[in-house]
Amino acid sequence: MTWSRGIAVVAAVVACFGLADSGYLTIKHLQGSYIRCGGDCSAVLGSRYAEGVAGVPLAGFGAMAYLTVIVAAVFAAAGSILGRQILAVMATTMALVSLWLLYLQASVIHSFCKYCLASAAASFALAGLVLLERLLRRASNPEQ
Repeated sequence: MTWSRGIAVVAAVVACFGLADSGYLTIKHLQGSYIRCGGDCSAVLGSRYAEGVAGVPLAGFGAMAYLTVIVAAVFAAAGSILGRQILAVMATTMALVSLWLLYLQASVIHSFCKYCLASAAASFALAGLVLLERLLRRASNPEQ
């Protein structure tokens, strides 16, 4: 297995963790169930920022993004350039959105949600993997 393929496989595994996390939050939100995670977490998940758009909670968009990353990573592991490009765009976008959501938690809501922090960590890990893959690719082929 090449390092590029290995990184794509690790990205798929990390995205599976993110999908489980955001999928759980989405299901609980749509069921109207209370998530037992402490007062800070409830403040975040009960805020208007968690509501999302058109009946789809914010966590639902996260779940869709993680699913897209899983599919792109599988294709990238199989050697698809398009899969690698989609993985890079999605991971970068997700990390930037996570930065915005961390700002909201810190500066607007004044509370942190451990599930949201786990998702942010997964997004940052994905962006780091994409960056690592790009650096290794450039180091092995400086003309690219």
